[in-house]
Amino acid sequence: MTDVQRIEIELTEDAPGGSARVEIEYCTQCRWLPRAAWLAQELLTTFEAELTELALKPGTGGVFTVRVGDEVVWDRREQGFPEPTAVKKAVRDRVAPGKSLGHSER
Repeated sequence: MTDVQRIEIELTEDAPGGSARVEIEYCTQCRWLPRAAWLAQELLTTFEAELTELALKPGTGGVFTVRVGDEVVWDRREQGFPEPTAVKKAVRDRVAPGKSLGHSER
């Protein structure tokens, strides 16, 4: 195992909640990339020390889904378009349960 692989594995294993990877799948047909990129920026800014990876995944058919690891934490089809605060809380509960979101929690 190389040093790079070892570091990546250690970061993933040390992450609270067991996963520090977030994926936002968005519909390319609906042109939701700007919305997905904006949400990604919000999450990366809020969880810059907790996330090891954030991926934007192109999809089709009206998809807009946020996953932490393999768990879906937001699905537009079931919950509508997310407010950033709602997604931040869902991500926080999985990757940094003790973290305060400041004014976003009010």
